[in-house]
Amino acid sequence: MFSKTIHLFTILLLFIVTSCQNKPENKNEPETVKTAVIDSVETDSIQNKQNEADEKEMEEKEEFFLTEENAIPFFFEYQKENKEDKVKVTTNFGSFVIDLFEETPYHRANFIYLAKKKYFNDTYFHRVVKNFIIQGGNSDNVDTGKKRGQIGSYLLPPDAKKGFKHHRGIVSMPSSEIDNPHKLASPYEFFIVVQKPGAYHLDGKYTAFGRVVEGMSVVDEINQLETDNREWPFKNAVILDVEIIE
Repeated sequence: MFSKTIHLFTILLLFIVTSCQNKPENKNEPETVKTAVIDSVETDSIQNKQNEADEKEMEEKEEFFLTEENAIPFFFEYQKENKEDKVKVTTNFGSFVIDLFEETPYHRANFIYLAKKKYFNDTYFHRVVKNFIIQGGNSDNVDTGKKRGQIGSYLLPPDAKKGFKHHRGIVSMPSSEIDNPHKLASPYEFFIVVQKPGAYHLDGKYTAFGRVVEGMSVVDEINQLETDNREWPFKNAVILDVEIIE
């Protein structure tokens, strides 16, 4: 009887030991599989995010150039989504604020587009005619040329029949320097009328697309700078920033 009890006890002990040895292995098996699944999911998620980031980077790197053919269709769509109509122009002489006219949508959109591209930053009021105008948006430096090259080569059609007169403070767009009988506008430049009460001989020839509503004293100060025989100021009038404001 005693030996049977010992035998049964030995069998029971072996069963318990065997069960204890197998349990950790069985316990770890589903966890290992689960971890592998999680790792796989996480890896896929990371890879998907990386792919999305790569695609976005590629899209940003795709170069879009404005041309004579696509400029008007582009700005037609752009002005629908970009309704901003006020900018603050900061110069080394101070700041002034321009309201852009909704009635000249392509010229307004063009100015907003260039402002968002930071095109005007570090350009100059390169032409100053006392008691007449100051003209800006150009520069002799290489960086400005590069910016133009990246944005594109295009002109804007005149929009001079909206009833806006070239009163003092009006912002208008000059014609291109190329042979241009239709007075197509040079989109990278603009001029501000300083003449009192206005430069009305420009009406109907150039597109008035905005007006200085704050800081006209800064415009007047720039207009009084001494210039060389090219009408370029001896002391540079630098456009430091064009900021879109509410």
